[in-house]
Amino acid sequence: MHRRAVGASGLEVSEFGLGTMTWGRDTPPDQARHLLRTFHDAGGTLIDTAAAYGNGDAERTIGALMRSDVLREDLVIATKAGFVLRDRQRVVDTSARALLLDLEDSLRRLGTDWIDLWQIHAWGAAPLDESLAAMDSAVSAGKVRYVGLSNFIGWQSAQAATWQQAFPGRTPITSNQVEYSLLARRAEVEVLPAARALGMGFFPWSPLGRGVLSGKYRHGVPRDSRAAGHFAWFVEAYLEARSRGIVEAVARAAEGLELTPLQVSLAWVRDAPGVTAPLLGARNTAQLEQCLETVGIELPDAITAALDDVSGGPAMGRPIDEAEAAHED
Repeated sequence: MHRRAVGASGLEVSEFGLGTMTWGRDTPPDQARHLLRTFHDAGGTLIDTAAAYGNGDAERTIGALMRSDVLREDLVIATKAGFVLRDRQRVVDTSARALLLDLEDSLRRLGTDWIDLWQIHAWGAAPLDESLAAMDSAVSAGKVRYVGLSNFIGWQSAQAATWQQAFPGRTPITSNQVEYSLLARRAEVEVLPAARALGMGFFPWSPLGRGVLSGKYRHGVPRDSRAAGHFAWFVEAYLEARSRGIVEAVARAAEGLELTPLQVSLAWVRDAPGVTAPLLGARNTAQLEQCLETVGIELPDAITAALDDVSGGPAMGRPIDEAEAAHED
């Protein structure tokens, strides 16, 4: 895989990242081992996780695998803090105390002395300056190398980045990650422009539209799919008529290019303006291998422009003359 710089920072990651949201729940340790080894063997470096994933089991699994299968130095570990479990309910707590407790627990579970990219998992009720001061403290202590955001909308990410830039000595915000795909392009309205203006990298989660862009739901809901289980609520939002039209357009493009809908959808996201590395949420090795086949694939400009049009118009930041030229071909 190619390496890409994360915004204006010195951090570099592989062109795809491996997401671990299902690890410890839907993805058992033996399957996670195959996923990590397959990803690593393909040149992947970025592993995205969170203290909240599997109540810490995702981080525990990664930590065990770094002791047995993959060297810590070969990976860029990105984790998140700010979701906590209280009275069996998951709540957002971005206070300094909660964030720093999460960090200590993450370091222990991962079995490492440092986190490459530590992210606030979501916007919370705590004062933003308090949350950011906790991140500064973690960097000063050598426990964190870079800091980022997750699920911050445009004005929130701009406020956080501007606050950190206001005075020397504060740690710059390196990145943001939100949902982004051909079925979810809202990030182009504010999040991506804010990232470009403030030198942040951008990590799309669910780049396959929660699995729908793979084409697996074109003729119904497979019994072994997420939509048939406890993730039904997560997938159903993209099973409506508008999404079906986009999926069919992707399928037609894939057929013409002799690719799969998955490959077409991932290539579009990876090469969209401002994107650093899409996060792959594969649950098994077969799914991951299909995703990794996208490495080296570049969509023709005409196909990119057609997919832009059917899903909402030219991607924000894509040169207009390039899109127009593609239409004229």
